[in-house]
Amino acid sequence: MKREYDANILKSGRRARVRSRREIYKDMKHLRSFRLFEAHASGLTPDQESFLNVCTEDTPRHPGRGTWSINPETGLVDVDGNFNSARRGFRSLQGVSFGHVSGDFLCDFSQMTTLVGAPQTVGESFTCAYNRLTNLVGAPQTVGVHFFCRYNQLTSLEGAPQTVGGNFHCDDFLLEQGEWNPSGWVKILSIGNDAARKLILTLPYWDPAYWLELYRSNRRKFNDIWLECRQDPEVRKTALFQEVEAALSGRALKNLEDLQDLRDFGL
Repeated sequence: MKREYDANILKSGRRARVRSRREIYKDMKHLRSFRLFEAHASGLTPDQESFLNVCTEDTPRHPGRGTWSINPETGLVDVDGNFNSARRGFRSLQGVSFGHVSGDFLCDFSQMTTLVGAPQTVGESFTCAYNRLTNLVGAPQTVGVHFFCRYNQLTSLEGAPQTVGGNFHCDDFLLEQGEWNPSGWVKILSIGNDAARKLILTLPYWDPAYWLELYRSNRRKFNDIWLECRQDPEVRKTALFQEVEAALSGRALKNLEDLQDLRDFGL
């Protein structure tokens, strides 16, 4: 009786294990189908899904694996790890809109003419070199490490990142870590060539309104930067400098509440 009892227990255990394995296999079998459903439900086409799969795979020529997913809150594609579409024959981001990429985002050597759809934030470096870009519209606004946009046809820095943790590389100038800010831009106006100066002045931050708002919101930062500008004869020649100086002296401030404060500043 005991042997029959033990045998029944063993058979029951084997059946339980078999059922468990079958269930696991069944779940695995439907994982890809679910991912396809998820992609299609969010508007991705099969070609776009293939594009994402190819650009996040790990190969000897394109090292660095990533895993993409659709952020349910934003509807954008996030990548955990790296994304690499360089030298793969893609001339665009295939209509995919990215949100956050935790690693590197590489789309160089692709003959791209626009960065529309590029990630909004990149944890490591962003590279869009060796393309046909004329501006940076669509570029990530926050880049954790380096931003590379060399070997393009840039005539404007419109769309450039607000924050770059490392170096900013373009054809006409290089700003190193800690220099992608007004102080660094003033440096380019001071020591850069004509092409570099012309390009740096296309940044939206050179709008006089930006400086006036900075004056109101962070007087100390404004003082540090603008006093440096005033000491540079090359910067003083720029139309921007003259506009801001005129505004600060009250000649162009008709609706500013703290007009008297600005006059008291003595500029």
